[in-house]
Amino acid sequence: MTTQPPTADEELIRAAAHVARTYCRGDDHTMAAAARAADGRIVTAVNAYHFTGGPCAELVAVGAAAAQGAYELVRMVAVGDRERGVVPPCGRCRQFLFDYFPTLEVIVGTIDHPRTVPVAELLPVAYVWADHQDDEAADGRE
Repeated sequence: MTTQPPTADEELIRAAAHVARTYCRGDDHTMAAAARAADGRIVTAVNAYHFTGGPCAELVAVGAAAAQGAYELVRMVAVGDRERGVVPPCGRCRQFLFDYFPTLEVIVGTIDHPRTVPVAELLPVAYVWADHQDDEAADGRE
């Protein structure tokens, strides 16, 4: 039996690409992200580049979703400005997304051949914070 890779969420990719084309201008905003909430809503965001490590578009999307009452995200994609297409999350975003949404699906690949993968597959040997805390410290009792 042949299994097909999960199809990417084309509506989500179009939303992120639209934001990248429309709102990413200059060097301060170069990436857009779109996230689908569990209730189906799409939340979009752009990065805020700064040499000190300003937040990536994926992190801004998580905050924007929370500000709209969408606390459970099920899928996310990032798209670069200047028609760069789908861009996989950086290492910091991979860890952050895994910590917040361990079942999140992330769209990677190219704009012509996107595919959806679980965020856990982007971190094959993920650091799980709770696994490295002693029970008393994790409860706030040291």
